[in-house]
Amino acid sequence: MTDLKDLIRTIPDYPKPGIMFRDVTTLLGDAQGFKATIARMAEPYRTQPVDAVAGIEARGFILGGAIADRLGCGFIPIRKKGKLPWKTIGQEYTLEYGVDVIEMHEDACKPGERILIVDDLIATGGTATAAAKLIQRSGGAIVGATFIVDLPDLGGAKLLKQQNIEVHALMAFEGH
Repeated sequence: MTDLKDLIRTIPDYPKPGIMFRDVTTLLGDAQGFKATIARMAEPYRTQPVDAVAGIEARGFILGGAIADRLGCGFIPIRKKGKLPWKTIGQEYTLEYGVDVIEMHEDACKPGERILIVDDLIATGGTATAAAKLIQRSGGAIVGATFIVDLPDLGGAKLLKQQNIEVHALMAFEGH
């Protein structure tokens, strides 16, 4: 089996000079790599009670749906503002050059439900922190957050851990 890290394409200077973009679509396109990724992301939570997986748009949908299936639980989509059809709650988060908002349906998470946050990559932690706040505002309990890639130099995993959120990442890449 190929090392999963070898299946991730690195694109220099995207979306701007100095950024090394970690493209997981090449990993997702490899059948065995994708299967191994889902298994490894789900494994730490296999014996824990998880009521739903909250996947962050867009790659978190791909990963989150597969992990929810593996864990035998429901799926909660967390989307960019204005994309969900029902009544929503939103949470602002800071981007490098501004502010954005993510939303989930107001009835997606019920009080006391145990929720696992899923996305492809943790960088600064802004989006994952906003997702955690949405879940907590709905009364959900976060059992953890799982990612394929951690960019530790940007501090996102550390930020989540400071909020008492267990972080599981399959690999790390240094730099931005």
